[in-house]
Amino acid sequence: MKKCLAVTLTLAVLFGFGTLAGAATLKVGLDADPVSLDPHVQLSGGMLQFSHWVFDPLVRYAQDMSIEPRLATRWERIDDLTMRFFLRKGVKFHSGNTFSAKDVKFTLDRLKKSVDFKGLFELFTDAQIVDDYTIDIKTKKPYALLLRMCTYIFPMDSEFYSGTDASGQPKDAMVKVGPSFALANESGTGPFKVTDREQGVKLVLDRFADYWDTASPGNVDQIILAPIKEDATRVAALLSGDVDFISPVPPQDFKRIEQDPKVNLFTYPGGRIITLQLNQKRRPEFRVAKVRQAIVHAINNDGIVKKIMKGTATPTGQQSPKGYAGYNAELRPRYDLQKAKALMSNAGFANGFECTMIAPNNRYVNDEKIAEAVVGMLAKIKIKVNLKTMPKAQYWDEFDAQVADIQMIGWHSDTEDSGNFSEFLIMCPDKETGYGQYNSGNYCNPEVDRLTLAAQSETDLNKRGAMLQQIEQILYDDAAFVPFHWQNHSYGAKKNVGVAPIINTMNFPYFGDLVVN
Repeated sequence: MKKCLAVTLTLAVLFGFGTLAGAATLKVGLDADPVSLDPHVQLSGGMLQFSHWVFDPLVRYAQDMSIEPRLATRWERIDDLTMRFFLRKGVKFHSGNTFSAKDVKFTLDRLKKSVDFKGLFELFTDAQIVDDYTIDIKTKKPYALLLRMCTYIFPMDSEFYSGTDASGQPKDAMVKVGPSFALANESGTGPFKVTDREQGVKLVLDRFADYWDTASPGNVDQIILAPIKEDATRVAALLSGDVDFISPVPPQDFKRIEQDPKVNLFTYPGGRIITLQLNQKRRPEFRVAKVRQAIVHAINNDGIVKKIMKGTATPTGQQSPKGYAGYNAELRPRYDLQKAKALMSNAGFANGFECTMIAPNNRYVNDEKIAEAVVGMLAKIKIKVNLKTMPKAQYWDEFDAQVADIQMIGWHSDTEDSGNFSEFLIMCPDKETGYGQYNSGNYCNPEVDRLTLAAQSETDLNKRGAMLQQIEQILYDDAAFVPFHWQNHSYGAKKNVGVAPIINTMNFPYFGDLVVN
């Protein structure tokens, strides 16, 4: 009771009491706040959400997954390796500087140096300025997904981020942990600018008066975002009126929100897969295919979706969701406890073994509960798992350091395409190219790498789909990772907050276009 009271008082201080007045302020409760103001230090859903609020991409996905213009008004293919973009004129950065082609080039050059993003942009060779508002983006080989990749180019203010800060450090330095200019300062072209920030406490965004998109229907002048880690507290804040919008909504509270006349529940199909990676460098047992297969057979995907996710996710045995080119309807979950035990015995591990596992407790829907369920499931095949869970702000450094034998990770394809899963989660880790950046299982199969790279430049969609399906079959047979389900997105909002038009399968709510009545 004391904890709930303390949180309520904290929210009262942050937001004040009462309701929206003239659609001036939107009070938002998310499970966490952005880790930085630098859009390139972390490739994560939270940072990409932030980028859509404070920066603007060259192009972005519409709700129907078509590509719509943003800072690029149109584009055309010049040759197999070159796409020309015609840029929007009269756009101002939050600093007051004028947006032009040099900012696109600066941003692409920076993305190619980012530890997290360089794998995505490994095929990009250069951005050549034609004139102030025309730029050619080039690739090493024909690349079917070039335009989709441009949804992740959020031009940064090259003048604002040039030079050195008070400590003598370059202003464009990309620093994951520790002080840097870009971590604490921003100049984007987006609908909102950062006016106040206290990491882990609040983020205040004010409408940018000189925002270029005057046709946007959005009427929110200010956003006050507070991270509310606890699911129950987040839901209570919405139902009490302390916040206007929350995400995610825990599955166990769906009915509660649906039955409340003051609020609405919104769900949207998502392509984020929740998985475990088995570190083959740390544990020799995980190098044995039969052990990995035993673990996959010991996981009751349907039970997790039914009991923990309350039916708000889709069990899976593969990376690619339905509708993606690599999806294979035959690759289903394969829970079979007796087979799992037999596989352990055949592999020479009938008596099991002990290992460690880490998982976040506020990154994915019910992540901690899923991890706890895994401990019980693997105990049935005599694998003793020592589990440690932690907030996502702490988790990713531990994940990168590969501190545990089993690590949880969820992934939504950055390109809305099957290939991206393999590029980051499955390919042999390579620090030079960035491929396998999030492959903490250290799974490495040269044939999977070959097919993944070949699919990048295959423009015959039928041939490309066959390659991606072949990858999924290999991973399934190898038990390269442990799949759980594809996670749905969920949002709760007051009745007068027009959420439906601004949500999408990427889970990037476009608050700049939000209308509050």
